[in-house]
Amino acid sequence: MEFVIYITLVLIGVCLGSFGGATVWRLRARQLVADKKNKEPFDHKELHKLEKLTKGKVAADRSRCLHCDYTLRWYDLIPVVSWLALRGKCRHCHKKIGYFEPLIEVGVAAFFVASYAFWPFQLDTSLEMIRFGLWLVAGVALAMLFAYDTKWFLLPDKLTIFVVAIGIATVAIAATQSGNPLGTIFSAIGAVGVLSGLYLVLYLVSQGKWVGFGDVKLGLALALLLVDWQSALVALFLANLIGCLIVIPFMATGKLKRSSHVPFGPLMIAGAVIAQFVSPMIVSLYVGTLI
Repeated sequence: MEFVIYITLVLIGVCLGSFGGATVWRLRARQLVADKKNKEPFDHKELHKLEKLTKGKVAADRSRCLHCDYTLRWYDLIPVVSWLALRGKCRHCHKKIGYFEPLIEVGVAAFFVASYAFWPFQLDTSLEMIRFGLWLVAGVALAMLFAYDTKWFLLPDKLTIFVVAIGIATVAIAATQSGNPLGTIFSAIGAVGVLSGLYLVLYLVSQGKWVGFGDVKLGLALALLLVDWQSALVALFLANLIGCLIVIPFMATGKLKRSSHVPFGPLMIAGAVIAQFVSPMIVSLYVGTLI
């Protein structure tokens, strides 16, 4: 039974990851169109390359090759398999597609599997199953935010607001299941203060030089998903730890400078996801050392 569940999660994960990867490009195309309309700075070459993706609604757009405008058929869109079969190239023009899409597909599938394997709560009630389902859906949006911020140093509001909505529903479920609903709500507020409030202070003090306002909004979304203020503290610590482990070696080798722009959104997302799985254990161990 467990094997069937894991296989199902992998299949659903790669399919939703494929959808997420395609949607990221469409969101980027629409962002560039909006920037042009609002007379804000934008990359003309990138817009020319991506504007073919803005011909209809995001959900109704057909996937196309960004090089030759070839409309992908169903057999070109099988997650991971099609990319491997075509060796990462377009079927029509044979130009490289890149690793962007398959990495998102594999990443979402891995997230689904890890979420089930390390879920810290018992999946023995309908509400808890709904909470787990909401977490998985939020994970797809987080993967899109992760990819978008990594590639373009931006966190689209539409995706962040979507995760905030899921976070609010998560808090409501957690409060309903808790023996102390008011305490759960206050804990969620504390989590918001830790993840979003801190970055808001940094944003205001630095006038947006240290962190962007998108990070503040992302912190709100992640805090609501975590619900617990202690988990938020663990997430904050892990985000900065991961950042140090990545940035310091690059700075030491000269590949990054003090003035280099490093997207913090992906670090926050990674920290929050790991914190969801390990924070109960970490908090328990910490409390145990104080007794």
